Amino acid sequence: MEDLSNYKVNPPAPVTLPGRYVTLVPYDRQQHLERLWQALGGANGINELIKYFPNDTYLVSHDLGSWIERSNAASNFTTLVAVRNSDSTIVGMASYMRPDPSNGVVEVGSVAHGSAMARSPLSTELHYLMAKHVFDDLGYRRYEWKCHNDNEPSKASAERYGFTFEGVFRQHMISRGKNRDTAWFSIIDREWPIIRKAFEMWLEPDNFDEQGRQKKKLQEIRKELAGT
Repeated sequence: MEDLSNYKVNPPAPVTLPGRYVTLVPYDRQQHLERLWQALGGANGINELIKYFPNDTYLVSHDLGSWIERSNAASNFTTLVAVRNSDSTIVGMASYMRPDPSNGVVEVGSVAHGSAMARSPLSTELHYLMAKHVFDDLGYRRYEWKCHNDNEPSKASAERYGFTFEGVFRQHMISRGKNRDTAWFSIIDREWPIIRKAFEMWLEPDNFDEQGRQKKKLQEIRKELAGT
């Protein structure tokens, strides 16, 4: 067993994470809120997009901004905004949540991808950049993904990105006045090298045809690398 008696890492801090297709930057209300609000669909789209979040209904951008700032201040979230490199358009957001640096554990959550991220490598690169920072830069041991157990797209995404399903916490919380069972997933440090390599191979430009369609699926690449 690895000796962890002197193990120590720092909590995530606001950071810029540049990628080939997208760059993640620390959320700033003045610079980002209105553009983020529009990227997520405004009042006509955002509430459907985040319907599984344990949040209120948002009618104006101020409501969204207040929630982000309250979460960052009171719950020690670190919210990053995704900016498309080709045109500097804001396309989504995600946060490092519930950091536990004494045990080397942190969660990715509050993930909201705008329509501009659909059918593109942007969302995959976002999660690659966030995981890479956690494991390679900060030295964390465990990276978590949790979602409403009814949120099938989120569960499918977690498994696509290489997270392992660990079970369901029944009646984990009350969300929007109803019971929420929460599905838990994780990546641990010894799994990360293969997962990282698969991300990098999938994100290579030659993995896409002239119409931008993937040639190999991320899961296929990961299985080949693992020899399974």
